[in-house]
Amino acid sequence: MTLPPDRRPALPARLLAAIALLIASLLPATAAHAERADRDKPVFIDADNMTYDDLKQVNVYIGHVVLTKGTILIKADRAVVTQDPQGYQYAVATMDSGGLAYFREKRDGLDEYIEGNADKLEYDGKRDFTTLTGRAIVRRLQGLSKVIDTVSGDVITYDGQKDFYTASSTSGSSTGNPRVHAMLSPAYNNGASAPVAASASRPADGGNAASPAAKTPGTDKQ
Repeated sequence: MTLPPDRRPALPARLLAAIALLIASLLPATAAHAERADRDKPVFIDADNMTYDDLKQVNVYIGHVVLTKGTILIKADRAVVTQDPQGYQYAVATMDSGGLAYFREKRDGLDEYIEGNADKLEYDGKRDFTTLTGRAIVRRLQGLSKVIDTVSGDVITYDGQKDFYTASSTSGSSTGNPRVHAMLSPAYNNGASAPVAASASRPADGGNAASPAAKTPGTDKQ
């Protein structure tokens, strides 16, 4: 027998809560990382000298270059900054003195930073994508001082929107070692977040056993 709607027993509150939880678990989750605000911030640059080509939208900065864009920081001897028709900015930073250019960016929602050094840094403001080439090394920091993870190689790319990086080396490696070298700390040992997703590429010939990464000149923190 079917009871009239107004005489049907109400579902227990505990059962209703369980059903609500099940429905919520089936809904698609939102992305873990929102779009970074750095991409929409203006670029500020300090340098000893500057040349500007308005027609080509190219700026060349030379001497003690310090570039900031939101939480992004780049230090180099020389930086070439361009802008596309949509207003996105791109930078190529190098060192003339044999040292290494420096890059740093804060991770969204965390007291952590990704910093790196290389012979050449290329920053793509449209994609929040950084490529480090030549004697490249990337570190994940807790705060601005505690090193959690370290990766070194010939070429390292870091995708700031996806928190994903790749590292590769070749048989003619600029570091003298044809392999990628990494140090990853367990998250439960340092209270840090999960490591940044990474992909490492090995050379075609396999290389030899990894040796300790070459020391990178110290960099002042701001």
